[in-house]
Amino acid sequence: MPNKMQTIIAVDQNSTLSTRDRGLNYGDGFFTTAKVVDGQVQYWAHHKARLIECAQRLGFPELDFNSLENQIALHIKAASLNVLKILVTRGEGGRGYGLPSECNVTILLSVLDYPSNYSALTKKGVNLEISPIKLAAQPHLAGLKTLNRLEQVLVKKAMQTQNCDDVLVLDYNNNVIEASAANIFAIKNKCVFTPLLDECGIKGVYLQSLCAKLPVEFKRVKVEDLIQADAVFVCNSLMGAVPVKRIEQQVFNTDDSHALLTKLLAKEAEC
Repeated sequence: MPNKMQTIIAVDQNSTLSTRDRGLNYGDGFFTTAKVVDGQVQYWAHHKARLIECAQRLGFPELDFNSLENQIALHIKAASLNVLKILVTRGEGGRGYGLPSECNVTILLSVLDYPSNYSALTKKGVNLEISPIKLAAQPHLAGLKTLNRLEQVLVKKAMQTQNCDDVLVLDYNNNVIEASAANIFAIKNKCVFTPLLDECGIKGVYLQSLCAKLPVEFKRVKVEDLIQADAVFVCNSLMGAVPVKRIEQQVFNTDDSHALLTKLLAKEAEC
């Protein structure tokens, strides 16, 4: 049975969060961001699965989705094209890092504007450079979208001095992991592959939905593997699959990339 001890806060100008909240103090929590179209959350089944996995792996109580889904429906019913952010913390309590004896989960719901540049990027493609910031290995958190995002903050800070739309983020073994806020996948000889995320990185909702439509191989990926691919994409649940136009000096034809992915999806749908 779900643990009913959870507080749902719809974020607006009158919302408050305790200064003792563990999410604020220790990053003790997780979140997901979803695209909302005409009052409906896109890929909701995958977002829900992400929240369940995060709660289980981080030792949170089972979330009460009946209450959560009712509150979400209430707050997005007038949304035509927006972003829903669901942020979950362990609430207050505990001494220092120690866990509270009783957990009162806090859930923050935010309805945000949809990024204005995503439509243009989808059409023209993205230019990528390699980030000087590398990701550390932590298998216990690998794949999860936790509140510990300081590495991504540093990636975005470094991007301010780079001439690109986004970056390839590597680990300390120089394996490609992801973009600054998206997953990476590529097509080579009609086969789709993506970086293995067993030590770091986030397992994105769009990527999971793609795996339900196409055979996708998770493996160690180097920059050279992407440069030699027939097509490369960045993807997340807000913008979908966006073709890569350039990686450093290697240029891709985005029209060909779109056509290749469309053909693969159509072929798989026929099977």
